[in-house]
Amino acid sequence: MAAVPQRQFRYYDLILGAFVCVLLCANLIGPAKIAEVHGIDFGAGVLFFPISYLFGDILTEVYGYARSRRVIWSGLIALVFASIMSAVVVALPPARGWHDQAAYETIFGQTPRIVIASITAFFVGEFVNSFVLAKMKLLTAGRWLWTRTVGSTVCGEGVDTLVFYPVAFLGVWSGSLLGKVMLFNYIAKVLWEVLATPLTYRIVAFLKRVEHEDYYDRDTDFTPFSLRVTR
Repeated sequence: MAAVPQRQFRYYDLILGAFVCVLLCANLIGPAKIAEVHGIDFGAGVLFFPISYLFGDILTEVYGYARSRRVIWSGLIALVFASIMSAVVVALPPARGWHDQAAYETIFGQTPRIVIASITAFFVGEFVNSFVLAKMKLLTAGRWLWTRTVGSTVCGEGVDTLVFYPVAFLGVWSGSLLGKVMLFNYIAKVLWEVLATPLTYRIVAFLKRVEHEDYYDRDTDFTPFSLRVTR
């Protein structure tokens, strides 16, 4: 029996590439700096990491959970590779005339604990985000997009925060500092999604129109451990 050809989309691959780019930059560039604004300390990556959840919302809303799942796995593989590459490059002995090893280690020499926390939090957070949005789309019959973009982010970012910070810093930071950072970053990420809602509406409307797609996950297998797309 001949295989059913998969649909081709104009912008799906472009969004996939943008998602992976944002994910790598947010995880490799952002965490290297702690910023302070009006007396509040925060990791600079918090300003850009929520964009990956915006892409996740758009992908699931337009193309469905199964295609979003493939993008999440692409991001995970890229993140694992970047972490391995960073560890190898940092471990290589510096040339005698090169004197920036200490600075390089400060920026790219993340501890294995933080790497594991980052990868695990991304994996569970993104899948929770995509699953919640897909289910809420069915419950709302496709209405009130803002409820599922914000609702899925509340759940996905919540899981991400609850996994990343304790795994990465419990026992290293004081309990009070850990709680403050978790709370501030979580609120900031959710607020970012709320403020981005008008942009999300525009992008989703554009993609649905040009792609002729508005997928509902009525018969989807929601296991994260698959790359199968049914159509």
